[in-house]
Amino acid sequence: MVGDGDTASLDEALSATVRRTGAVAGGVYLLAEREPMLGLAAICGMPTATVAPWRRVAISAAGPLSEAVREDHLVWVGRQEDLARLYPNAAAGMPYQFAAAFAPLHGLRRYGAMALVWSASHPPSLTPRERGQIQSSARRLTQVLDQAPASWSLPDQPRTVPLHRPDIASAQAQLAAVDLVQRLPVGALSLDLEGRVTYLNDAAAQLLGRPADRLLGTMPWQAVPWLDDPVHEEHYRAAVFSREPVAFTALRPPGNWLDFRLYPDESGISVLVSRNKNDRHPPDAPPPRISTPLTPPEGTGTGRVHQLIHLSAALSQTVTMADVTNVVADQILPAFEAQGMVISAADAGRLKITGQRGYDPRTIARLDGLPLDTDLTPAGDVLRNAVPAFFADPGEMARTYPRASTLSAKQAWAFLPLVMADRRVGCCILSYDQPHPFSAGDRAVLVSLGGLIAQAMDRALLYDAKHDLAHGLQQALLPTTLPHIPGLDVAARYLPSAHGMDIGGDFYDLIRLSDTTAAAVIGDVQGHNINAAALMGQVRTAVHATAGAHPEEVLERTNRVLADLETDLFVSCLYIHIDLAGRRLHLASAGHPPPLLHTVSTTPETRVIDVEPGPLLGIGPTPGTDYPVTTTPLPTGSLLALYTDGLVETPNTDITESIDSLAHHLTTASSRPISDLADDLLRYAVPRHTHTDDIALLLLRSR
Repeated sequence: MVGDGDTASLDEALSATVRRTGAVAGGVYLLAEREPMLGLAAICGMPTATVAPWRRVAISAAGPLSEAVREDHLVWVGRQEDLARLYPNAAAGMPYQFAAAFAPLHGLRRYGAMALVWSASHPPSLTPRERGQIQSSARRLTQVLDQAPASWSLPDQPRTVPLHRPDIASAQAQLAAVDLVQRLPVGALSLDLEGRVTYLNDAAAQLLGRPADRLLGTMPWQAVPWLDDPVHEEHYRAAVFSREPVAFTALRPPGNWLDFRLYPDESGISVLVSRNKNDRHPPDAPPPRISTPLTPPEGTGTGRVHQLIHLSAALSQTVTMADVTNVVADQILPAFEAQGMVISAADAGRLKITGQRGYDPRTIARLDGLPLDTDLTPAGDVLRNAVPAFFADPGEMARTYPRASTLSAKQAWAFLPLVMADRRVGCCILSYDQPHPFSAGDRAVLVSLGGLIAQAMDRALLYDAKHDLAHGLQQALLPTTLPHIPGLDVAARYLPSAHGMDIGGDFYDLIRLSDTTAAAVIGDVQGHNINAAALMGQVRTAVHATAGAHPEEVLERTNRVLADLETDLFVSCLYIHIDLAGRRLHLASAGHPPPLLHTVSTTPETRVIDVEPGPLLGIGPTPGTDYPVTTTPLPTGSLLALYTDGLVETPNTDITESIDSLAHHLTTASSRPISDLADDLLRYAVPRHTHTDDIALLLLRSR
């Protein structure tokens, strides 16, 4: 537990940081103990309600706060435009003009991060002095946390830390100020940073149509019905974030327009209210009677709207079901303070679980594959009727589904139907370790979120199905095992493209011809689609049918086969006849990248075998078309590397430079076991190149 003294020290350090750096607000985020997320522990200079959508942030989220913790460095966002450019998901839910810095708090252990916010008037860049102040402030906060590192944990609710300012006004001056404001012909209100009215003059009470005692201590958009509009609350939120004046006009029924001007600073907001020049309400007419306001449901303000925008932006970037699961688990669970999640897809009359977080695998095994008409849990009824269900505690659940509450230790549940038009896509379940009441605002946002998850999930299921079909076809056309050839150690790797759902036609093969001879083949069919994969299978078949002939004959016959197929696709191919008894290689190339040969004589070296290329396969036999054969020695213990261009091709870089770089790395890593070496070459090459093409790699080492 955190002692009062520890908390006071942290709060004092945070308040001093805000004052010292000139920021308008600051906060301390701490890492959660059991979840991969950051939670707001304390905030100074800004109300907690204003930052509610960002009170819990996933470590994996694409935002400046998460990046500061993951990368362990200071992140500066000087303008809202920079936020939109670098972190579009975060900017979607934070459409304000401000500057911000995020610094990691890393001492005896990683604690979290410090966040500081400046008004929109701050220059877009940090000066070296400001950067030093921010980093030294982060170190001071870290030192406070280091004093009792084992005691710090994330509180249930963030603490609001006051920003202390010296009070130099005398009592007489304060009374004079009150008299001054009362004499003004316009309405004047003072709001604290939480948005509550702390003072108003008589003119403001008259213009708003409420007695002063009914306004003091309330938020205007809650106490005055015609101001109960998220748009008006958003103006206040924008003023708090940007600390810049904000002006807007609001309609007071039946037809009276009032101008509002908000002037914020670090202590609150001054509001001036006056009649709009186009106001048709007679000045001497009494104000219309205002009915008693109804308190709006909790969570229906713009904070939830921005939260929904932020989460929808994250879901819009998902591609696979794994992406959808990760977004729901890493961002939606923290946003709604849930601890468990299950996503099920409707499949052949059953609920097939496609993703989960926070559940015992034995529970998931019991729930996976339940029929849609099951009465064990509400999931079937929710999906069938397309009506969400919320259970605040096990008692509520047990009244309708007596067996459901015994399946796990969860204490509250939100069952969201995932429906696209008239199609039942699946069901999303959010669960809590403790009883959890669902406010009207929470329910409204969760229902809207269910629709967004359904769209993302429907798209992801279609993608996964097409990708599995295409990738399965390609894998089926590649050799499942390579033959054992005495005197050769072999390793092969195939790495599909990391971008998009298309597949390619990269292939490799090793054909045993006799105890001392073999044929090694590698190639790449033009294109990334089913046709490319199918043609790849036909090329492999053609090569197999002629393997053992002279290399130039193998490629010539394969070229004629492709010409007879009348395909529009071209194929690069490298065919090597390996003579282990004579220690010779005979190579023929159809426009394929040259292989590498590493030798271990007196001085280990790797060289590029200069193979004179012939035309690509598929162009059809023409006069003069041939495939020259290159012969080179194969010393004992040498290593031969065959690869496709995905391993070495980089935009704006000469491919020969990439091949030379790969050869140099092969020299330094060649002593590894051949299987480890294959993995090492992929790890070396992939980060250096834009992995937008498939990669095939075949390594052969002579013994």
